Amino acid sequence: MQANRLDDWLAVESRLAQAASNNQAAAIDPAHSSGLELLQGALDGPGLNASIGRTLDFRLVEVSHGRAVFQGAPSRDHYNPLGTVHGGWFAALLDSAVGCAVHSTLEAGQSYTTLELKVNYVRALTDRVSRVRAIGEVIHRGRRVATAEARLVGPDDTLYAHATTTCLVIDTEAAA
Repeated sequence: MQANRLDDWLAVESRLAQAASNNQAAAIDPAHSSGLELLQGALDGPGLNASIGRTLDFRLVEVSHGRAVFQGAPSRDHYNPLGTVHGGWFAALLDSAVGCAVHSTLEAGQSYTTLELKVNYVRALTDRVSRVRAIGEVIHRGRRVATAEARLVGPDDTLYAHATTTCLVIDTEAAA
């Protein structure tokens, strides 16, 4: 099962990279697009691809209303002095997953900021695990506050960490 799931995960990466390189679409206007439209644009190429994903070797691979999935490749470049992947790498993937899960619920003219991120590390990770996924889902979306949770798992469903966040939803038109 693990080999099949990993093959599926690698195929998704390949398909998304190919779609992004072939896409000639105009950039999406954040001021007039919903959060879900912006994130779906990131999957197709012209959307909100953050440079931190290139730096830390992870990317958005799936998004729907209230859900975002990031996939990353742990490497020795991400190691701490103890010889395992640094907790900051875990936190970056989990923060992206919970933040984008919340982002996917925003209407045009809204933004958010993270008020709190809590990460629980439950297992060490090395580059022997070629890919992991951070799967984020909204728990609650109110008018001004949203909460979400995420799990960082390997292809065999091994849990490496989990996180929760609280975000403040902001009307950007009113803030301007």
